[in-house]
Amino acid sequence: MRDHRQLEVWQAAKALVLETYSASKSLPEDERFGLVAQMRRCSVSLVSNIAEGAGRYSQRDFLRFLDIAAGSASELMTQAEIVIDMDLARSD
Repeated sequence: MRDHRQLEVWQAAKALVLETYSASKSLPEDERFGLVAQMRRCSVSLVSNIAEGAGRYSQRDFLRFLDIAAGSASELMTQAEIVIDMDLARSD
């Protein structure tokens, strides 16, 4: 069992959550229940899976949760690319 707060990957993922929430505020209101909600869920899932894996006693479980977190990171990256491709980000 590890202290997830000491893991650099968890610290970076937590910063990504804060950045995702901040950046998603600039998306159009009509995306609030679409991309905004999905991006926020992905970022929270990412950091949460790292923490959950760190709380497991076996290395195998830890690696499995890191694998799940990596999937969430890929999902979030895809959604960010959609935002860019659709020119949805505003810089008000």
